Amino acid sequence: MTQTITTTAGIDTSKAKLDIAVHGRTERWQVANALPGWRALAANLAKAGVTRVGIEATGGYERGVVEHLRAAGFIMLVLQPVRVKAFGQVHLRRAKNDALDAELIAACTAAIDDPRIAPDPRLAELAGYLTFLEQIEEDIARLKTRLEHVEEPALRRIVNSDIARLKARKTAQIRSLAKRLRAHSDLERRLDLVLSIPGIGERTALALIIRMPELGQISREEAAALAGLAPFDDDSGKCRGQRHIAGGRGRLRRSLFAAALPAAFRWNKALVALYARLVAAGKAHKSALIACARKLLIYANTVVQRGTPWTEKAA
Repeated sequence: MTQTITTTAGIDTSKAKLDIAVHGRTERWQVANALPGWRALAANLAKAGVTRVGIEATGGYERGVVEHLRAAGFIMLVLQPVRVKAFGQVHLRRAKNDALDAELIAACTAAIDDPRIAPDPRLAELAGYLTFLEQIEEDIARLKTRLEHVEEPALRRIVNSDIARLKARKTAQIRSLAKRLRAHSDLERRLDLVLSIPGIGERTALALIIRMPELGQISREEAAALAGLAPFDDDSGKCRGQRHIAGGRGRLRRSLFAAALPAAFRWNKALVALYARLVAAGKAHKSALIACARKLLIYANTVVQRGTPWTEKAA
């Protein structure tokens, strides 16, 4: 039998620069977080025999180098900061600077498996448009809150005008994003399958397709955990703690919550029955709503997995 030896590197990202470390070696270097730096980085990694590269998600500063290195043939693992931090705590690594962070990311990357489902670069591109849409929605919510404390008619007219303008932009952005997604026949098919579920409109369907590329390729339990909708145990000895949801993809979860409320009160018969049953059993409104959001996600995962539209029997 032959064993394949994989050399792993870690990248610590900032706005202006990248710090790089190769796991198990003393090699360290730094490049600019821009195209010339990415090119030099790809050449240095290839020279060092690196095939896997880990990098923390840093709110967007990592996207350019990730896309460049993926195109160059490297296996890229984008890690959540909490995962790297936990790995450092387990190994008692308390010292912190950019070079040490790169070394820690390299060690964490070397300890985990490659992603089971390869990332889809088309969805990564669409995610930027979806984030812009979500930011518009956040702006609308802020202006509505501001309006509650504005009494002068002239100022209220200004705020209401801004809200109307942003609502129009939101509608146009949803239409544009759906058009971009439907330019790909397989993604269009996936979108239509999710839209067949009562209670899921175009806005929520776009979030499901883009924010969860694994949809239809994972189990219902994995889907719930990825979205942060899985109830986790909190037991110890004889003590039985309350179940809580935690972590996961916050933006996707918020989209599902927004859809779950009207779906559980009107649009989806299965969810209407589920909500009523849970409340009758003494569950709080929020707990019942979480269960309905989780069900919506499970329904979406199921129809994509089966490749057939929703039917009432699927509930």
